[in-house]
This record gives sequence, C-alpha cells and structure tokens, in this order.
Amino acid sequence: MIWILRIFFTLVVVAMLAVTTWASGFQAVWAIPWETWTHPWFIATLFDAYFGFLTFFCWVAYKERSWVARILWLVAILLLGNIAMASYVLIHLWRLPSNASMRDLLLRRGSSGDEPSAA
Repeated sequence: MIWILRIFFTLVVVAMLAVTTWASGFQAVWAIPWETWTHPWFIATLFDAYFGFLTFFCWVAYKERSWVARILWLVAILLLGNIAMASYVLIHLWRLPSNASMRDLLLRRGSSGDEPSAA
C-alpha cells in the first residue's frame, strides 16, 4: 500500500507542477481579470479549496510537534496548495518502510493508537 501511495502522490506533484507551469505560460495569477475574481463560482471554488487545505492542515498540525514546522507547513499549504500537501505526504511516505501500515503513516511517531481516549 505504501508504494501505491508513493506513486499516487508523486503523480499529484508532477501533474500540479505541470499544469501550474502550463497555466503560468498563458497568464500570471495576479493578471487574472477582475471579473473572474468576483465570479460566484470562482469564489465558491476558492472557499472549497482553502477549507480543504485547512482540513488537511489539521492532520499536519497533529503530526508535527514543533510550532515552527506547523507554521511553515501552513504557509506552504496556503501558498502552494496540493503541491505542498502531496509533498508533505511524500516526505512521510519515504520515511516509512515499504511494509508499513496506514497507522504508521497517519499517526504521530510513537503513537500506538491504543491509549484510552481523554473523553
């Protein structure tokens, strides 16, 4: 499973870099016409994307123990979106052995997942 995820997230990074480079060749983000920025579907899509970024960041904040790392990853995710998110997952996937479980990926290092809940 780890190898499948490594391949998938590598494809995400490559595809996002390719489409971003391609789109940048046509027009810079800051040169998008004002009418586009104010279109309801553009606004709805931005809300959807950034709430997804913040949702993913909740997991990053759980995984990272350092506030500096948390803040740096938040900035990277908000600026680079799925490029940063896929890169974050790839970093963690490459630190794991190929026979690791999903638990090893999703939980903090040293978390057994067997502790009783605080509720």
